[in-house]
Amino acid sequence: MKATPDKIQEVLRVLSNTSRQLPALIAGFDDAYLHTKLGKNIWSVAEILAHLRACADVWTFSIYAILTEDLPILPDINERKWAKITSYANLPIALCLQAFTLQREELMRVLDDLPFDGWERQALIFERKHSVFSQVRRMALHEQEHLEQIRQLKHL
Repeated sequence: MKATPDKIQEVLRVLSNTSRQLPALIAGFDDAYLHTKLGKNIWSVAEILAHLRACADVWTFSIYAILTEDLPILPDINERKWAKITSYANLPIALCLQAFTLQREELMRVLDDLPFDGWERQALIFERKHSVFSQVRRMALHEQEHLEQIRQLKHL
């Protein structure tokens, strides 16, 4: 999908909303509940947040690499393995939210000031071309899915 000014504004809106929606979605629940698995193959809220944070780490890095290097060749870092290595799911929820929010504010500051041609810069990630726009769009769509997953958990 090619970047357009309207599509860029839409993904920026989604990304900026994620860090505002997360605290609202988990408000009123204590850490113990948020770390509790509510079913055999169902992630806890803490695991979902850890996954979102790991994805943000990996994809934000790729976005910065694309912006600072000419057609960098990047590995396809497995965000699930990254979440496991970092043990984000074992940390207090407030700490994870704070880290996620601060990282997102930095990314938004960079993206909000990005000229249009910056959105079209590319990298090779696991032998496929990706642009800044495609990585940001991927992150936004992915986060929407997991926000919905958290909404559904509140009703279990």
